[in-house]
Amino acid sequence: MPDFDTPEGADRDLSPSEAARLRRRDRDAEARARDLLRPGMGKVFKQIQDAQARAAREPPKRKRGRRA
Repeated sequence: MPDFDTPEGADRDLSPSEAARLRRRDRDAEARARDLLRPGMGKVFKQIQDAQARAAREPPKRKRGRRA
């Protein structure tokens, strides 16, 4: 039975093209996670939190109904 807990075990039963696709997928997922750690992203995160807090404090705006 293959050992799928390790990357080597998972690659053993896969074709080379499928194994490469899985490695690219994992690398792309890791890149997205690292993208949030770029310099300046803390400021963006703070801006989002501030906007959400402001929206929670203010009453929702009433939408005007359309007259037919």
